[in-house]
Amino acid sequence: MNELPFTGERFVPGAKGEIWVEHWHRYHFASRWAAGKRVLDVACGEGYGTALLARSAASAVGIDISAQAIEHAKSAYSALANAEFVRASCTALPLEAASVDVAVSFETIEHIAEQSQFLDELARVLKPGGVLLLSCPNKLEYADKRSFVNEFHVKELYREELAALIGARWPHSTWFAQRPSFFSVIAPEGGAKAGELVETEEADPSAASGTLAHPLYFVVAASREKASLEAVAPALSVLSDRGDWVHRDYEKVMRMLEESVERGEALEAQLVQREGDVTRLGHELRSLLAERDDFQRRFAQEQHALQAARAELAVRALQLSDKQHELDSRRGWRWWLKLPLIRLGILK
Repeated sequence: MNELPFTGERFVPGAKGEIWVEHWHRYHFASRWAAGKRVLDVACGEGYGTALLARSAASAVGIDISAQAIEHAKSAYSALANAEFVRASCTALPLEAASVDVAVSFETIEHIAEQSQFLDELARVLKPGGVLLLSCPNKLEYADKRSFVNEFHVKELYREELAALIGARWPHSTWFAQRPSFFSVIAPEGGAKAGELVETEEADPSAASGTLAHPLYFVVAASREKASLEAVAPALSVLSDRGDWVHRDYEKVMRMLEESVERGEALEAQLVQREGDVTRLGHELRSLLAERDDFQRRFAQEQHALQAARAELAVRALQLSDKQHELDSRRGWRWWLKLPLIRLGILK
């Protein structure tokens, strides 16, 4: 069996981070409605959620548009006799009208442009008293406040937009809020018979609330018949990570962050030192440049003096040449005067 790679478009078991908690929790939450029912899981992906629902359902059908995902699901969960996987579009479900008790569609609607057609198909295949369990990101918290863009999302919804789409097809609905976080869980050893949510903050611990504020995701249970929703009472659902994997991953990330901060501080100290070195070298360079300028100035002065000396030397050489010429001329005139006397033998 080939494992499906995690691309970010769909969750696969083994993917790390909050996505692990978010996706598994939704399917455990949905299993409260699945017992003994015919269940449809739209956009089932790898098939893990369909397989979980099949544990208690009479039958479970997982549908996905990806041929690779469906082939993987058929192979990975072949041992489940009551689970079936079919490749199809969510806007053209290959099921008969009014044939499904519970339709599950988690994190699907924001991935498609044909949202009305998609919900029309879900309404078609659900029985009159059937229940839809649907989740999608809360655009206000998921995208707007975090300035986050998910490249795989086509159209995210605000609460009123999702409410309008669901209300047009299912007049009765119960809304749930989902937000991954760290929780302190206190549970009786024999299992919980009732539950409560206490949400508060460090700034004002006394201002506690029994509701989960600022949900990152909406989870909606909807039906045409009110009795279908009343059959499963709203309850607080907490997914506890038995292996404490999420918290350990958080600690790992925090350690990495601390190490990064330490490395950043060390690099900052090196930067300060190097800036000091640059400043010192700058002073030394300016001093050397000043010395160079002074040397060039003195060199130019000496060159000028040398040129003046050369000019004076040339003038004196010319004067000497003139005097030598004059001397030679005088010597030549006296020789002509002496020549007759030399010839007469009077002078040698």
